[in-house]
Amino acid sequence: MSQLPEQPTMTSVPTSADVARLAGVSRATVSYVLNNNATVRISEQTRRRVREAASDLGYVPHAAARSLRAGHSRMVLLPTWHIPAGPLHQRFFHALQSDLRRLDYTVVQYGSGGLDADEAARAWAELRPVAVVSPGGPALTPYGIDVLTRSGAKAVITLGPQPVDGAHALVMDQRVVGSCAVAHLLARGRRRIGVVLPQEPGLALFGEPRLVGARRTAEAAGAHVQPLPLRYEEESAAQLASRWRTLGLDAVFAYNDEYAMLLMRALQDAGIPVPGETAVIGADDLMLGRLLRPRLSSVRMELAAGQAPAELIDRLVRHPGGTPERHDLLRATAVPRESS
Repeated sequence: MSQLPEQPTMTSVPTSADVARLAGVSRATVSYVLNNNATVRISEQTRRRVREAASDLGYVPHAAARSLRAGHSRMVLLPTWHIPAGPLHQRFFHALQSDLRRLDYTVVQYGSGGLDADEAARAWAELRPVAVVSPGGPALTPYGIDVLTRSGAKAVITLGPQPVDGAHALVMDQRVVGSCAVAHLLARGRRRIGVVLPQEPGLALFGEPRLVGARRTAEAAGAHVQPLPLRYEEESAAQLASRWRTLGLDAVFAYNDEYAMLLMRALQDAGIPVPGETAVIGADDLMLGRLLRPRLSSVRMELAAGQAPAELIDRLVRHPGGTPERHDLLRATAVPRESS
């Protein structure tokens, strides 16, 4: 007869009382030390003894209990994107999470796939975050902002091309990218400019504003802009390149560096010299674009604000209820290389 598998031994969860006994201090001292409370004077030796005891026991503070005592959480909720994120956004969120943790916030990413805007807001509110930074998709609505505020969120912040009524806004106005790219092409003497509109799901949030900025700058100079729908596929690029000369274009802003590389190779394969017959510029300033021949011109994007985003969130949490603020973050600079 075979033996039943051995069942795991249940172990008790260490408590702050266990830490206090091991460190030889009160539970209040444990709470002050592990919650980084600087208002109470505790010697560095005692703080070290408490931390070592907590580490030896495997004790961590209970976030929900701490939130209950404080009347609010220290959780900042970052709903995940439903769209492909570029390198700029990845760098932004990496830095934001690191900076928020240094300010003693707990950063939680939340997958909102399959939820509409209001359903997502209700789901986020169930976690009782002290702040929400929503990057769009689903976009917040005034109803959703109200739900979050009533649930205790002291700061509701949107991150995207346009602000949302009732929320603070970190604005990445994609129009400046298209405007910068076309201004560079105009300065190179190009007058009939194609602008790639990527056909991948979710990218219209970036592509359409970039087209608007490109068209505005071109029209101000009396130049022509033509939208060019393109899928991120070699076949789609080859089809566009095969009819390129019928379009009468002398330049293209290809949305970003990846699309620019895709289209530039298709143009070269079709016998269209770059930049001789058609100048090409992308965006993101990827290293790979510098390794091509000709080297790819690009738009370098940076985020600049008067106050670091994490510090801004902390200020809005500590001083809630003010008029919604708007902060424009995106700065764009053309980087000329051989392709244009």
